[in-house]
Amino acid sequence: MLTRIPDSWAWMAPDLLRRLLPFGLLVAVVEIGWRPPWLGLSPGRVGAQLVFALIAAPLLFAAATLVQLRLARRRGALSVPAGGGDAWFQAGFYAVNGPIEEALFRGLIQGGIAIAFGAPLGFIAGTATYVLYHRLGWPWAETLATALLGIPVGLAFWLLPGPPSLLGVSLVHIAATCGFLGPGPYLLKKLGFV
Repeated sequence: MLTRIPDSWAWMAPDLLRRLLPFGLLVAVVEIGWRPPWLGLSPGRVGAQLVFALIAAPLLFAAATLVQLRLARRRGALSVPAGGGDAWFQAGFYAVNGPIEEALFRGLIQGGIAIAFGAPLGFIAGTATYVLYHRLGWPWAETLATALLGIPVGLAFWLLPGPPSLLGVSLVHIAATCGFLGPGPYLLKKLGFV
């Protein structure tokens, strides 16, 4: 029996090669070459990381879904997965995407600049580059919506107790992305909001 590959694979495969692989390689080179603790590849204080994720992930999933609903109504269109399987497939992709983006924007940029120039400047640089990076492929409204994730995860990376860790912020990133793209829009359609 053949399994149909979800429609999403057509844009995910090139994205893995052109964007996520280079991001991951850059972070890997820094980790292997210098092993800097500010990169956040340690679990940090696991309890604090998981409490943050347990509270923030569902809140940011819901907030991202509601923001996407508002934007969809404004633009008159919404990209919705082809079905439940496609929504889960996209969620799997976002489970890879989230930690890699966090490693680059939070760990490498925010952590590196924070060590060199102080935590406030690291937070500003990491958050601004994360938000503005999305402008490469998205209109301004969607780009600015990424600040709703970038700001809280940037603050969490900076302020959570213990050594820097990407654990909690990556879990929250996955949840928020799933609310904004893929599973969130799929739920909006299934529940009759669009």
